[in-house]
Amino acid sequence: MNNLILSTHIENLLVARNPRGMQTLQAALVPGYYLRAAQLVQAASALSTPTTSASTVLIGTGFPVAGTYETDGPVGAIALYGALETIGMKPVLVCGAPLADAIADDYRVHKISVGEPALSKVEAENALQYYQPSLVISIERPGMAADGHYYNMRGEDISPACASFDYFLSLASCPTIAIGDGGNEIGMGNVATTLQQLNIIPSATCCDELLIADVSNWGAHGLIAMLSVLREQDMLLGWDNLASLQYLSGRGSVDGVTRENSLTEDGLSADISEKLIKDLRKLGGFC
Repeated sequence: MNNLILSTHIENLLVARNPRGMQTLQAALVPGYYLRAAQLVQAASALSTPTTSASTVLIGTGFPVAGTYETDGPVGAIALYGALETIGMKPVLVCGAPLADAIADDYRVHKISVGEPALSKVEAENALQYYQPSLVISIERPGMAADGHYYNMRGEDISPACASFDYFLSLASCPTIAIGDGGNEIGMGNVATTLQQLNIIPSATCCDELLIADVSNWGAHGLIAMLSVLREQDMLLGWDNLASLQYLSGRGSVDGVTRENSLTEDGLSADISEKLIKDLRKLGGFC
């Protein structure tokens, strides 16, 4: 099949369960969004050459839940981190405490302030100037609502617990990709009108290419699957989703739905993600 058809198959697979109405948002997106996002990654990776430093990608993640962070988002961010390193890029995870402190010994991390809205724009400006990224990706990051606050899926104002990543996208001079699964994440401003149909206080922050999925981590896997096809290289081969969940659980993560420290993503057991990853690899012709 051609790449546009493959992308639409991936897009349909990733919203098949539809627990939070992502099929409604899918209707507002131009088909082929996973292909277009993968092409943005490809173009950014081409800026890395043997005679220059590796092209930097900033990956924002970490949704605050129950005084800590949820598993959905960081798992996908770590998967993207590994895939981007494989193709010669330099990923940096951008997040606030406690996630930033929990993973700083194992990954390149840029820590941003929590509950300090007055600092967020300057922090983003300084980071963008320092890193000069070729691409900015947001995965399951709370997105600023029209009133300037941040809200969870229950409509609770979680602004004091949030580190702001919005300005990293709105001020970036490079392409931006955002991944979300509910409507209150960065990037959902792209489908603001359609979000009025969902029971959510939506994010107003936009991006160049919005990727949706029933679980945001799955959006990362879908992007890697599409990139694998473009590069003719199975970059999901060997990915251990359960090991990533165990890594985060040992550092204090919780499931975003149950709020329990468990090896689950949005209430779904690890084997469901493992099957989905296998299905993505099958779609790409790798197994």
